Amino acid sequence: MANCYNGSVHSKANIFLVGMMGAGKTTVGRQLAKRLKRRFVDSDHEIEARTGVHIPLIFEIEGEAGFRRREAQVLAELTQEDDLVLATGGGAVLDPVNRANLANNGLVVYLCVPPAMLWERLRLDKKRPLLQVADPLSRLQELHAQRDPLYREVADLVVEGGGNNSHHLVQQIERELQERFPA
Repeated sequence: MANCYNGSVHSKANIFLVGMMGAGKTTVGRQLAKRLKRRFVDSDHEIEARTGVHIPLIFEIEGEAGFRRREAQVLAELTQEDDLVLATGGGAVLDPVNRANLANNGLVVYLCVPPAMLWERLRLDKKRPLLQVADPLSRLQELHAQRDPLYREVADLVVEGGGNNSHHLVQQIERELQERFPA
């Protein structure tokens, strides 16, 4: 099956955004989906819609393991759709089944942002359960060290997201897609 860009039938019709919390996956994903005329879904928002509660409450009641089970179920379903731009949760890549679903059903874009920049973006955000610790910056650094190799393993495209605004990132992703998969 031949790979091609935007509109032709192929296994890479979906675009999946991976990266740390605060990397801009939702913002970039929304804009990219609009430009490509595709449906946008944020997996965390989908989990909240299905459960009727916010993710911090899921973590509180079910722990991270319970949340990850829900996340895997949602990703298994969403990765089977067509012409989708999907922003995944930051920890989605921890599960090898999730990584396989992403890699086998779409083009994976890793928005790579340094932990110090993520901390600047997230330091006032109280809705991130994994950052409700004594030293959130150190926690971000630990998470990044753990997850960065997994993001890179699954990624078809790595985009440095640290210093660029979302509009610039969307343009950069579009250029890369057009170069790799000409219409």
